[in-house]
Amino acid sequence: MIDEISSIDLSRSSGRSRTVRTKTMISKVKRKPERGKVSNRKLALELDISRTSARRILREDLGCRPYMTLIEPFISDQNKIKRKQFANWIQTNFRKEETLKILFSDEKTCDIYVVYNSQNDRICTINRTQANRIGGLKQKRQFSQKVMVWLGACCNGTSPLVISEEGTLDHARCIDEVLPVVLKYGNKTFGDEWTFQQDVTKPHIHHLTQEWCRNNFPSFINEDHRSAHNPDLNLLLRAIQK
Repeated sequence: MIDEISSIDLSRSSGRSRTVRTKTMISKVKRKPERGKVSNRKLALELDISRTSARRILREDLGCRPYMTLIEPFISDQNKIKRKQFANWIQTNFRKEETLKILFSDEKTCDIYVVYNSQNDRICTINRTQANRIGGLKQKRQFSQKVMVWLGACCNGTSPLVISEEGTLDHARCIDEVLPVVLKYGNKTFGDEWTFQQDVTKPHIHHLTQEWCRNNFPSFINEDHRSAHNPDLNLLLRAIQK
């Protein structure tokens, strides 16, 4: 065949013919409406096939891949409207070069001791006593210890971290510990012309906090133009925590 047509085209594939991964079985797997939420084990039990065959049908024949469920914050329709209004206000009142000089800040409560998953760490020994002696025990506090971490971000980078171990952040501590860091970093990064922006949590919208911001920052986006549930720095702070 190579001499005659320069290729080998067999009428059927070589080797033993398939007995499980047939077109009929692939169609059954593909037609299952709940397939996206059924594991390989359950799928194999329902179709009376091996887990290897079920996995091969999903991966090789149907091109499916397992994906973890992602968690995202819930945003109501009212929040979406306020976000759009805020974006329109920024577009109307700020030039493009001015939007590049906006410094946004947020804080996040971080756990000092992360959740330990025992399923991912196994020790092979002859008994439990020996396993405990070589690291098989993990001590856990009854109440987890947390710290408050603050960070500012802009187009030029991020500000120094402000870490507080004294619980939640009220308006007095915000004025004494956080805002001076914001002012110093903003002036160093942008000079005399830049805008500070923060979310609408209670310490931030307190009248004393608002007054300090108006008196010290070159420009400040007050609470009247901000809405709740805005994109924050939680992901960035989690990355720093790791």
